[in-house]
Amino acid sequence: MNVASVVQFLAALSWLVVVGSVVFVGMAIARRGKWGGLVPLVIGAVVLAVVLNAVAAGIVFIQPDERGVVISALQPQGYRADVLTPGLRWVVPFFETVQLYSISRQTYTMSGVSGEGAVAGNDSVRARTKDGQEVFIDASVIYAVDPTRVVTLHIQWQGRFEDNVVRPLSRGIIRDVASQYGVEEIVSSKRVELEATITQQLTDKLGANDLILVDYILRDIHFTDEYAAAVEQKQIAEQQAQQAFFVVEQRKQEAEQARQVAQGTADSVVIAAKGSAEARLIQAQAEATALRQIGDALKDNPDLLQYTYVQKLAPDVQVMLVPSNSPYLFQLPSVPGTTTVSPTPTPTLPTTPR
Repeated sequence: MNVASVVQFLAALSWLVVVGSVVFVGMAIARRGKWGGLVPLVIGAVVLAVVLNAVAAGIVFIQPDERGVVISALQPQGYRADVLTPGLRWVVPFFETVQLYSISRQTYTMSGVSGEGAVAGNDSVRARTKDGQEVFIDASVIYAVDPTRVVTLHIQWQGRFEDNVVRPLSRGIIRDVASQYGVEEIVSSKRVELEATITQQLTDKLGANDLILVDYILRDIHFTDEYAAAVEQKQIAEQQAQQAFFVVEQRKQEAEQARQVAQGTADSVVIAAKGSAEARLIQAQAEATALRQIGDALKDNPDLLQYTYVQKLAPDVQVMLVPSNSPYLFQLPSVPGTTTVSPTPTPTLPTTPR
């Protein structure tokens, strides 16, 4: 309880004292028939009551979250130009009164949910988008009275600023800004931009009416049942198309994988064939070189062929028949108890001329 409240309580109590003193004096006069000595008591009680009420009417305590506008009969314009700031203040009793205004933050909500907004029932903002779709926007406006312009606010709006300024300005700005966007932009890509544009315009408009916008909250955006059903069908179709795209991509990846496997197999076959061909070529070149070297050796030493032939014979060969016209005779190793027979050349019969 502040000082002003205490003084006002005492002022009210003083009138009870006045009434009590009058009753007491009346009873004393009725009992004794004399009242001369009691008159000062009544006068004193009345004077005290008048003084206390005068003080109570002139003293005002301003809370920290309040500002006071002094309505004065002593000023030509009818009010003081300066606002009363927090603390214990004094005004001229019976000639000046104080209108208090809260400067704390206040929230005005417009919602389609019953009981959630400042107005009962569906109070969401109904607007039409650039493409003609109807949307319903739930929003909250957090604002406060400008402490430096409370006197001007009082002159223009008094206590009607919420219903006559905050509500109509907010709803009008929301409708105007929403009409600049398509419905899909509002609900997705441009929602942040929409909210920022509304915030900026509300800041300017409320500021011009001695109010401060603290924050604008875009709570929800909803549509008619028909459009909501259409959006749901579109989303289902997009999801199905996306799923089909994923399936196609998967098939492409599988086909690419199979192609790479086949390419790898073909490459390995080609590499193996090249290796085999190169090996055969090397072998053929080696054989040709060996034959050429053998030919060169035979050219220089004709008996080398006989020697090589004999070296290839099995070690247990004892008898060997050679053609009759063979120019070569081989001395086979002798075996004990056996006689070595050397083949004799077959005589050549003379030919008779015809």
